[in-house]
Amino acid sequence: MLTFKHAGVLAIALAATLMSSTARADNTSPVGVWKNIDDVSGKPRALIRITETNGTLRGTVVKVFPGPDEDQNPKCGECEGARKDAPIVGLQILSGLKKDGDEYTGGEILDPENGEVYSSNLHLIDGGRKLSVRGYIGVSLLGRSQTWIRQ
Repeated sequence: MLTFKHAGVLAIALAATLMSSTARADNTSPVGVWKNIDDVSGKPRALIRITETNGTLRGTVVKVFPGPDEDQNPKCGECEGARKDAPIVGLQILSGLKKDGDEYTGGEILDPENGEVYSSNLHLIDGGRKLSVRGYIGVSLLGRSQTWIRQ
């Protein structure tokens, strides 16, 4: 006989199962929070939250990891227009990416270090635990890639 106590345990088990399957499903999409690793120093630089609206991805910096000798609240001093001197935390750095097969293309990425905006594409790797992010000028061969780690 199923008692109220057993029903509660069953409900908790069911909720845990659903949450774990949801977590696994998240690995099929870049939506989530990612740690950006500097491709030169190998050190973490920022956490970026990627969201999707109407099939288009965008990414916003939610936390930075400045070195001890760096500005602890950096601004985008090299950016132009509305982004000029904007705090990097809260800054949208990815935009316009749309799913194209196994990757997301047609977007742009801002490098807050130099204020430059590059064409961008990205795709999930390592079972969705990592994200390969490429910024480039003109053709994808003329650019650089970073690997971001899902948080």
